[in-house]
Amino acid sequence: MQTIKAAVCHAFGSPLVIEEIQLAAPRMGEVEVTLDAVAICHSDISYAEGAWGGHLPAVYGHEAAGTITAVGGGVNGFEVGDSVVVTLIRACGTCPSCAGGKPTICETPYDGVKNGPLTTADGGPLEQAMACGAFAEKVVVDQRQIVKIPDTMAKDVASLISCGVITGVGAAVNAAGLRPGQDVVVIGAGGVGLNAIQGARIAGARRIVAVDMSEEKLEVAKEFGATHGVLGSQASPWRAAYKALGGKGADAVLVTVGAIPAYDQAVRYLGRGGKAVMIGMPHSGQKAEYEPVVMAAIGQGMVGSKMGDVVIQRDIPWMIDLYDQGRLKLDELISGRWRLDQINEAIADTKTGSARRNVILFNH
Repeated sequence: MQTIKAAVCHAFGSPLVIEEIQLAAPRMGEVEVTLDAVAICHSDISYAEGAWGGHLPAVYGHEAAGTITAVGGGVNGFEVGDSVVVTLIRACGTCPSCAGGKPTICETPYDGVKNGPLTTADGGPLEQAMACGAFAEKVVVDQRQIVKIPDTMAKDVASLISCGVITGVGAAVNAAGLRPGQDVVVIGAGGVGLNAIQGARIAGARRIVAVDMSEEKLEVAKEFGATHGVLGSQASPWRAAYKALGGKGADAVLVTVGAIPAYDQAVRYLGRGGKAVMIGMPHSGQKAEYEPVVMAAIGQGMVGSKMGDVVIQRDIPWMIDLYDQGRLKLDELISGRWRLDQINEAIADTKTGSARRNVILFNH
């Protein structure tokens, strides 16, 4: 056991508390990563607000990058000193979903309280939320959760890949299966939405319509590849999207926010045979409505996409390569850099909706 500092959630809806906790050494197949950066995702905020329940106290945070500082037995392909990104995808590798090439929906449960590496300073239970617990100076995670990155890549930039980038780009490329010439609507131009827009651009979409409640964010969306912007606050925004697409519906609509109105309206943007990809996560218990007869009549569909349906060992390397070529924007996604002791301010800034991604930097 070693003592590290972490931002701990003791009560849903209350500020996180910076305190010392205990971190166990890596076990078989695990690695210890000393973090340089962790970005704040809306999922972290939703968890801390009690949106999906869970054990308390807990350490959230799952969008991180750092350097391996210890390895357990049976670790292959990684060694101390490697620069890596850390994801929440703790895939067993052998269940039907993993073996079928879908590690993001691994069927093997992981208990971040009973089997996690964290305890409170006095030895009490502490949840390693999302199999990461990255609002902390160090993490111990499974080797399948990490991917090596170039030592020359800035860790604050790299951390974004761990969730926001793979979720957005992957939703466009993997879940929607976009091909050149298709038309896309992306609802929400925040961190994930901007990456969904980038993914659609990379996939060769003909027109990419961003829908958001903010004119400012719609302008930013165009910098990332959106060809048109539609204000979601107007009456029947899908009509404006139809017009932007030349009088037709979209081949895919990517819902990147967890707002119920976005889900209620999503299928209205679709054309014949179109597909709604559900990415944003509303709070448990919230419900959306749609008219199934229309979808059945013209062959439309809905599909959920977790973490962009990525295989991190396959997808993260090519995303880094595109970044190196200047074809994937990452630096522009960072709207603020903060210290760990400023995490509550960084969360508050993120909740305003104007931030792209706020990143916590650790000084070693």
